[in-house]
Amino acid sequence: MPIVFVQVADPVAEGLVASLARPGGNITGFSNAEYAIGGKKLEVLKEVAPDVAHATVILDPRQPNHVGVARAIEAAAPSLRVQTTVAGATDVADVERAIAEAARQRNGGLIVFASLVINTHRQMIIERAARHRLPAMYDYRYFVAEGGLVCYGTDPAEWYRQGAVYVDRILKGAKPGDLTVQNPTKYELVINLKTAKALGLTLSESLLLRANQVIDVHLSGTSRGAAAREIARRSH
Repeated sequence: MPIVFVQVADPVAEGLVASLARPGGNITGFSNAEYAIGGKKLEVLKEVAPDVAHATVILDPRQPNHVGVARAIEAAAPSLRVQTTVAGATDVADVERAIAEAARQRNGGLIVFASLVINTHRQMIIERAARHRLPAMYDYRYFVAEGGLVCYGTDPAEWYRQGAVYVDRILKGAKPGDLTVQNPTKYELVINLKTAKALGLTLSESLLLRANQVIDVHLSGTSRGAAAREIARRSH
């Protein structure tokens, strides 16, 4: 039976396919992680909140993609003059301890990876980050829509759209083993301007223009730079 996966971090390491280019067998699909994104997450966090000097990375150590992305963050940290602490979180108590420790750091910030625990308690995480005035980077748009500061990551809906294309091709006769396993190619930057203002952050127009979406109580979710142009207009 043909199988198309859409949320596997490292299909080669997990033994699902022989290689990304030539999967072989009856399985192919789409990876949801590219480890190098870790450096970009930290870079964007520093651009949004330049004073961040210590980033606490909250992750699930049982997920290989979390560990791989965290290593990329640690590798990028020295060039950005940021110290990092990796905090494993497998339950809500772990998450609470990690946020409390981040709050004790001078010029602290957060990079929060999505997981079952994180998603279940995301409103608590967003509220505590705001209470402790911690700039926080998240994985997905829905964190920012609910009050988080910023996300840089893939669009989960895109995985399923791409998966449907592969299913269609297989139903028309293609062999899964001949269809290349694809890494993410589309990333989105979403910023909550209201949260940024509450943290006292001033965002550059160039950053806002690069954003796929800027969420603001007055602008009601403006996309692809329109918010930046409106903000610039208001300032004149």
